[in-house]
Amino acid sequence: MLDSAQRFSHTLLTQYVKPNDFVIDATMGNGHDTLFLAQLVGKQGKVIALDIQEQALQNTTQLLQEHSALDQCELHLLNHANIYQVLNNNMSISAAIFNLGYLPKADKTIITNGDTTLQSIKQILPHLQKNGLIILVLYDGHTGGLEEKESVINYTSSLPQKEYHVLHYHFLNQQNNPPQLIAIQKR
Repeated sequence: MLDSAQRFSHTLLTQYVKPNDFVIDATMGNGHDTLFLAQLVGKQGKVIALDIQEQALQNTTQLLQEHSALDQCELHLLNHANIYQVLNNNMSISAAIFNLGYLPKADKTIITNGDTTLQSIKQILPHLQKNGLIILVLYDGHTGGLEEKESVINYTSSLPQKEYHVLHYHFLNQQNNPPQLIAIQKR
């Protein structure tokens, strides 16, 4: 059976993230991607995770503590458009993940948007190591989601082929707006 976009994101991360790596969760949400990354990089690696909602920070902190994975994580109450505030010039990132949309079981009017997402991608790209990945899981079934998806697809489609591979993974015959995945790999 084919993986959902979310599962496929973890399949890709498993292939490219190694112990001791430096990675980013640009939308920490309830912490599931943050925990997954923390387990991949191990105690000597580092995960920087961001979100604009205090509830996301609390949920993620609790999840990481329950799994003894908080030590390798740096959590920030920060919009991913401002990720430059926590990146230094020398950082080499093996992967970054964005799980776009809204925080599940929270206020559905607080959403990510194309402008801030593109700003964040543009700030991360120079730090991406060779073969490094930026993965975006896109949801377009909520207000603002379609516009964000189109912005991300338009931008990533224009990335130079000599520098990046860009994959668009989605189901063509499913109803109810299933999530889609964009993966950017630095060549």
